[in-house]
Amino acid sequence: MILDIILLMVFAVGPAIILHEYAHGWVAYRCGDTTAKDMGRLTLNPIKHIDPIGSILVPGVLFLLHSPIFFGWAKPVPVNFRRLKNLRLGMILVATAGPLTNVILAYGYIWLYKLQIFSPLSHVWQWAILFNIVICVFNLMPIPPLDGSRIVMGLLPRQLAYYYSKLEPFGLIIVVVLLQMGMLKFLYPLMSILANWLGIEL
Repeated sequence: MILDIILLMVFAVGPAIILHEYAHGWVAYRCGDTTAKDMGRLTLNPIKHIDPIGSILVPGVLFLLHSPIFFGWAKPVPVNFRRLKNLRLGMILVATAGPLTNVILAYGYIWLYKLQIFSPLSHVWQWAILFNIVICVFNLMPIPPLDGSRIVMGLLPRQLAYYYSKLEPFGLIIVVVLLQMGMLKFLYPLMSILANWLGIEL
């Protein structure tokens, strides 16, 4: 069981959350914001991104409990949106980069599983597929500061985007309340749609 958790962290959770955050920082850098690079976060070094609770404890406990939902998080890569060359477009591109990375990873793991590459790790590939799909869909929810909210802000008129951004201090509370209300049930269809688009069924 301990070995499974280690394999899970190394081959599923680690790549999903580290590359998700790295993608945000890399796209922000390409769009004119050097904050992540200046702070040493534009790196694939896992130590720079791992959050002890979100990257290790939560995924590990969910795995041990055989939870049908499997998620986690890393330390957010710092982005100063005001430094982007094109604020609106840049914000959308930066926000989209993380979830898109998870879609690409999920697709890669699907092929690892289908082709039975490193077949002893097949169960890890299955968890990795699920983890990346969940992370993608969850982050696209339009609740500040999740990625979906950044996309919405980039599309809204400036005045509405300003008021919408005021929800950010309450974002975590909103997410917790929605979770308690069974919000994840509303995410299942979206996860299934993404999975079907990638050629699998959840």
